Amino acid sequence: MIKSGIDQDALITMFAEAGAKQGETLRKAVANATLQALQGRELTLDSIKKVVKTVAGAASMGAARNPGSPVDVEAMLGKALAGIDSALLQAVEANRKALEQFVSHGVGLGEKPMKDALANIEKMEDTFFGAIAKASKTAGPLQARWEQALAALKIKGSDTGAQATQTVESLLAQAQTTLRDTRASSMRAAQAMLDSYAALVSGVLIGMSEGLQSGKSAAKPAAASHDAGHAVAGTAPAKRAVRRRKT
Repeated sequence: MIKSGIDQDALITMFAEAGAKQGETLRKAVANATLQALQGRELTLDSIKKVVKTVAGAASMGAARNPGSPVDVEAMLGKALAGIDSALLQAVEANRKALEQFVSHGVGLGEKPMKDALANIEKMEDTFFGAIAKASKTAGPLQARWEQALAALKIKGSDTGAQATQTVESLLAQAQTTLRDTRASSMRAAQAMLDSYAALVSGVLIGMSEGLQSGKSAAKPAAASHDAGHAVAGTAPAKRAVRRRKT
């Protein structure tokens, strides 16, 4: 039976027939099944709940049929939790890589889609634990075993939770660095303009000086013509005065 992209029958059979020394095989099988199921859908918290619940249910059914001791069965359930944790760790990493691309392009973490994505990452561990707790209530005689295995994981702390915390912190740091770099590049551009300001003013001043000089050159001939006009005008009365004396 395949539900939510998971071959439950294969998991049930594996847990039912697993020996005490096959814990790592169970962990890898659960991790692969969980990851494949997550890859076939949008990575929302609701999807994660459904996948985790389905995987835990298959593990419960198989473990209930296993002839091993209660201690061995509890260890198997612990391996199932470790496998789910490993898959969710990859989900957190996928979120990190996607968000880093947005942040590197200047998208702020204050934008609603970014805030929602960060919130989902922070809730990933709680979603994981909540889904297992809910699944354990329908596990019948294995409920206590699930609860004990889950309690042990909570004390230890999941890899998903640790990675989620680190991811949020690194994204916040990257966002701050990007903001600083943007500001720094703006400041460098402004500084470059300031550095060339003196040369710019000098160029403007040179242009103004050339304009003034050309203005003076144009003014000098006009002044000379004016003076010459006065000189010519001054000689005519003198000539008329001379003529009067002769007569």
